[in-house]
Amino acid sequence: MINKRLLVKNLLAHNDENSFYDKKLKIDLSSKEGKAKFLKHICALSNSNPKNNSYIVIGIDDKTNAIVGVDFFDDSKLQNLINAYFTNAPIIQYENIPFPHLPLGKVVGLVTIRGQIGLTSLRKNIWKYYGGSVFFRDGSMSMPKTFDLEIKDVNSEIVEKLEKQASNNIEHTLDSVVEFLNRKNEDLESHYKVFKEQFVICWSGKVKVNKGQRYYHRVDIEMVNEQVKIFYSTLDEVQISFDEDSFSILEFVELGIGDRQRYHPLERQTLRFFPNGTYLLENKILFNPPYYDRRTLHHIYNTNLSLLHKISNGILLKDQELIDLRQLPETMLICQFNNVGEPIEKMKSHKSFLKNYPDTYKSYKEALRVLRKVKYNS
Repeated sequence: MINKRLLVKNLLAHNDENSFYDKKLKIDLSSKEGKAKFLKHICALSNSNPKNNSYIVIGIDDKTNAIVGVDFFDDSKLQNLINAYFTNAPIIQYENIPFPHLPLGKVVGLVTIRGQIGLTSLRKNIWKYYGGSVFFRDGSMSMPKTFDLEIKDVNSEIVEKLEKQASNNIEHTLDSVVEFLNRKNEDLESHYKVFKEQFVICWSGKVKVNKGQRYYHRVDIEMVNEQVKIFYSTLDEVQISFDEDSFSILEFVELGIGDRQRYHPLERQTLRFFPNGTYLLENKILFNPPYYDRRTLHHIYNTNLSLLHKISNGILLKDQELIDLRQLPETMLICQFNNVGEPIEKMKSHKSFLKNYPDTYKSYKEALRVLRKVKYNS
């Protein structure tokens, strides 16, 4: 098994950006430009390396090569985006790699690209790139090119060597388990479980009992033998279950207006482990959004617009307005599900001002995460 943290270190230490490796400070999949640039790099790496893995490492300062991290990203449907925009789409995997020195919730994103036989090309237009475009790597650049010749395989030996150097061993695994369990926080429960004598899952969270049901929140779940963070959330409630062959995460999102809050099942993720040293991750969206009286929602929406106007103009908020602001991302999300106004666009346009209110900004990012999951599964 490959220790993904070691692999990231080897990529950063051993190679500058080249035809099988790219590094980014961040990616932006919320805009057409950001999505198009990401697709361009995927296409170029896939075409330049038809017989071996290519990698994009996200959360790296391009000038200093320092690991600065990005927010945990758990979009299990990223492959759907790739399939929708590419002919002969590569197989990709996005993984969140924890590093001890990064702040809580920050990780390094690792995108693994496995090309298919034949050229990968854009299926349709996006931003300034036209359908039918083909991209290749030219050194550290992803460039549009026309190729009639057979693609040469020049990287297989290098990539194989890098991956072999990142192979896991029992010392790495034990060190990772100890590191996870030693993260000091008196409120959190920490556990680990070994599956099929090979896979080690560690998880921690604060236990909460509601109506006889046991939930975790402030949850952190890692597969430590591969150094991959499977789940991270500071807000949502989670139920964890497992047997000898599988580990299941049932995620809930708490939504409601005022005091009428209720848990809504959002997604179930199940890891299934097999005796041959492989595993399968299954995802299923379970979410059914709550619906409310539209007059009430229009009133809430207009109140939220007033709050956004005030914080963008530096107007001091009253105590009740501060409470309403803390709930604004949640109520805007409810408005979005009920097709009232343009709540997400309004929050995005005021993002820089929401950052001045840490609790609200954290809820804003969680709201976008929930919406992204539901959108990609609609």
